Amino acid sequence: MIDRSVTHATFTLERRYPATAARVFAAWADPKAKARWFSTPDAVHELDFRVGGREFNRSHPDSGLSMTFESLYCDIVRDERIVYTSMLHVGDDLATASLTTVAFCPADGGTRLVLTEQGAFLDGREEPSWREQGTGDWLDALGVELGAGGHE
Repeated sequence: MIDRSVTHATFTLERRYPATAARVFAAWADPKAKARWFSTPDAVHELDFRVGGREFNRSHPDSGLSMTFESLYCDIVRDERIVYTSMLHVGDDLATASLTTVAFCPADGGTRLVLTEQGAFLDGREEPSWREQGTGDWLDALGVELGAGGHE
């Protein structure tokens, strides 16, 4: 039986990258660059990076159920800020709905990225700690894309 509950959670992750804010921002905005650090080779990834645009990523992990992550871009300020809403579906079931803000701040010859996500985690299909870990993993992959480590 599925636990019909909602868990609300917020987390903030920070990374420092030895690259300009423009370069870090571009790694989010360019579809090919974003696919390299955000997606997996076996996934379907689409990115329409503009206010009102959408991002779609569907993979089929070992569990056999598809995982579909879909975002809608609400606010974009070049080299400064991105705000988007997201839904994660596991199979046909909605697991999470969230609002994410990403800020790009110049810092010591590079960029300090601050990502804050506020989520509603539904019916035990995803735990906030899983999302925080996964988000941290792809921020680390962004660091590899930029040629840096990134942890603060």
